[in-house]
Amino acid sequence: MIVLSIDSSTESATCAILSNEKLLGEAVLNNKKQHSVILMPMLDNLLNSLQLSIKDIDGFVVCKGPGSFTGLRIGMSMIKGLSQGSSKPFVSVSSLDALAYNMAYTSGIICPILDALRDNVYTALYRFENSNLVRISDYMALHIDELIAVLKKFNEPVSILGDAADKFKEKLTENISSICFAPRFLNIVRASSLGELGYKMLSEGVYDDLYAASPIYLRKSQAEREYDKKMGFDKND
Repeated sequence: MIVLSIDSSTESATCAILSNEKLLGEAVLNNKKQHSVILMPMLDNLLNSLQLSIKDIDGFVVCKGPGSFTGLRIGMSMIKGLSQGSSKPFVSVSSLDALAYNMAYTSGIICPILDALRDNVYTALYRFENSNLVRISDYMALHIDELIAVLKKFNEPVSILGDAADKFKEKLTENISSICFAPRFLNIVRASSLGELGYKMLSEGVYDDLYAASPIYLRKSQAEREYDKKMGFDKND
């Protein structure tokens, strides 16, 4: 089986192609949010470099978030189109799951954090148990102080990674006694990690519904929050 995976949930854009034997290829750009412009040419170049076409792909994997509202919609629309056009299945995987998988076989708590602005982060907590990634919390949108309070409850090492890791490194280090930070190249969602998780799901017959699948947002968009404020709705929605 050959699987194609893409992620456009954050500032980085990435795609990968995996077979049942190995990672065939991966492309990553981590500069500006131009996913609508660069993602399809990036994928086309990767396919051409591997002398493959969409007809050779047996399944698709896409990141469902949380992350950039616009980026998530671009990625989801793209994979749904490829899936429908090729009559091949697809599955969606959380950006936080994929980030945590970057730290495969790490002991203790794995805590990916994505910047949600205004000192908030998207996060979830994970462990590796019996060679499997296990999520031990809900997907959450928290203020960094709330996350610190949660992490303090665990009497074990904590590994931090994600695009908000550098932003909150000093504060986290000051408040969490046993903490380490992943190398910078692991702070982005890798399409290869995303694809690895999705590959396992597809091989087990787990597919997303073309019409029901949707991104994980966790929070309302900025436009929705401003509208609620203007209309006098609950500011905490």
